[in-house]
Amino acid sequence: MSATVGSALSIQHVGKIYMSREGWTEALDDCSLDIRAGEFSVLVGPSGCGKTTLLNIVAGFDNLTKGQVSLDRQVIAATGTALQPGPDRLVVFQHGGLFPWMTVIDNVCYGPTIQGKMSASEARDVALNMLTGVGLSDIENMFPGDLSGGMRRRVEIIRALINRPKVLLMDEPFRALDALTKSVMHEFLLRLYDQEPYTIFFITHDLIEAIYLGDAVSVMTTRPGRIKCVVDIELARPGSHRELTTPKFLKYKAQITDAVHAEAVKAFVAGERELAR
Repeated sequence: MSATVGSALSIQHVGKIYMSREGWTEALDDCSLDIRAGEFSVLVGPSGCGKTTLLNIVAGFDNLTKGQVSLDRQVIAATGTALQPGPDRLVVFQHGGLFPWMTVIDNVCYGPTIQGKMSASEARDVALNMLTGVGLSDIENMFPGDLSGGMRRRVEIIRALINRPKVLLMDEPFRALDALTKSVMHEFLLRLYDQEPYTIFFITHDLIEAIYLGDAVSVMTTRPGRIKCVVDIELARPGSHRELTTPKFLKYKAQITDAVHAEAVKAFVAGERELAR
């Protein structure tokens, strides 16, 4: 494995309250999580618990009500401060974000050239090398609409990584893919991570995906979301799908399933009470 590429992320006592149609809603409360530099950190929890809200706060897309977020001990989000999105924290979204009017090569080169990090020719050389390295040679002049879902996902990840972010944020990036394509994407992402272990903050509903990919899996409580527990995952890297049936993997699965299920039951009961009012 090569040297770590990434930074330590510290989420400390974060709270988030916002106005909804039902009134004031507390999305997060006293949510704390430390992610080591180069760690693949996965966050799971019941629907509506605040996972994406937390990721948006880290990305600088949403503010917080209390607490703070630091990147390499530099505060990037705190109460009363302006939003600070930036190329040090890049997001791969569930529904994709490639510019449909740009070719693959133009999409990948856009970030480093617009930021002045690379000249157009430098960015093109680096982009072509990265695309070739992940099995995407000879597609640079195609448009996103001409690619399969898995190919688009790979291009989106390369487009983020060419900017060498301090943290790569991934919000259920493989949710819309079929099972076979998702399996291929898991192996692809772990190969990339093994080559250069970026700091990754990954959100998913898929517990098998979480255990297979993560160095650590954090379970969030039902709303207001806080970190219930963190399970360190000790599996061979880069992984193989043969791991999914090993006793060690199944033990992790049972432990995390129990933790998430307990919170899902609480969320269901709370929802039933709301409907009964």
